[in-house]
Parts: sequence; structure tokens; C-alpha cells
Amino acid sequence: MAGNSRDPERTRQKILEAALEEFARFGLGGARVDRIAARAGANKRMLYYYYRDKDNLFLAALERCYAHIRAAERSLDLEHMEPRAALRRLVEFTWGYFLEHPEFLTLLNSENLHKGRHVRRSRNVPRMHTPLVESLRGLLQRGERLRVFRRGIDPVQLYISIAGEGYFYLSNRYTLSQIFGRDLMTRQALAERARHMAQMILHAVGASTPPRRNRIVKS
Repeated sequence: MAGNSRDPERTRQKILEAALEEFARFGLGGARVDRIAARAGANKRMLYYYYRDKDNLFLAALERCYAHIRAAERSLDLEHMEPRAALRRLVEFTWGYFLEHPEFLTLLNSENLHKGRHVRRSRNVPRMHTPLVESLRGLLQRGERLRVFRRGIDPVQLYISIAGEGYFYLSNRYTLSQIFGRDLMTRQALAERARHMAQMILHAVGASTPPRRNRIVKS
């Protein structure tokens, strides 16, 4: 404990990591400050000193989750890929990220139960999403010029559709598995879902006219 007091940034990060685990497991309503402090090896006084209250700590955890996925998206380097391949890559990445980071979906579920009241007061979250929207806008424009994407697609609507295709499946996997009599979380089912999502999104944005082809100039 004494070591932590000499390294305030490390203490703060340990509290945030412990909080992320707690919120991912119990949601905002079920999370307990005592358990967060114990998991972080800190005392509640330090938790309140750095984050003031549980709501601010939850917002910090949300911002960290958003920052992580947005940074991972930027590393895809979609700007230098053929438009259809780039869009497929984004769909596959989003699906894979949701599978690998279930805590992200849990925090989103909890925040939506509270009607987005924490994100509403965040200055950081909107700024994090601006590069994503602009990247998608540029991708769509490149696809329009090559006549592989139809015109007039809203990049925000497109991203909501991409995320929603995976989010609904995973957040409702238990009820859907029972209703349709199939295990939606087997390796085969998840692979099938990935293919279906990519096909759906690419079909939705596809142009009705054939793509441009390089003209062959005869000498």
C-alpha cells in the first residue's frame, strides 16, 4: 500500500482496472466500491480521491473501453485497402472485438439501462468517434467513385448497422438459442454469423451499376 501511495498514477490505473472488472461482472447497479478497492489493493479513500464517486469511476471505465476499440479500429489501416475489402475487414473486426471483449458489451448494456447519462456528460467520447465517422465517410466516397458502393450512405447509420448486427446477436444469445433450438455460441455458429454479417452489409451498400473497369487502349 505504501508503494502505491508513492506512485499515484499506478494506483489510479489499478483502481480503474479493478472497476472495469467489477462493472463488467455486476453492472453499475450491482458494482460495489468495497470490492473495487479490495481488488485494486487500495482503500476507499483513495478511490474517492481520484474518482469522487462510483458514477465518475463508471464513466472513466466507459471512456477507457471506447478508447480501446477506437484505437484498435485505427490500426486496421482501412484507408489503404480496396473499399469492399476494407468494409468487410471492419465488419469482421467489430464482430471479433465483441467476442474478445465481452466487458465492452456489458458496460454498454449497463449504460443504456441508465439512458446514457454518463456518456452524455463526457467530452472525450464524442471526440473519439469523429475519426471513425470520417474514416467511414472516406471509405464510402472511395467506393462511390469506383462504383462499388451506392451513393448517399450515411456513415453513422452504416456503423450502427455493423455494430448492431453483432450486438443484438450476442446480447440476446440465450433467448435466441432457446427460441430457435440451436446453440448460437458454437465455433461453427459464430463463423456462420461472421460470414452472414459481412454479406449483409456488403449487399446493403452495393452499387446497382457495375464497377468501373480500366479501359484497354489499343495502339
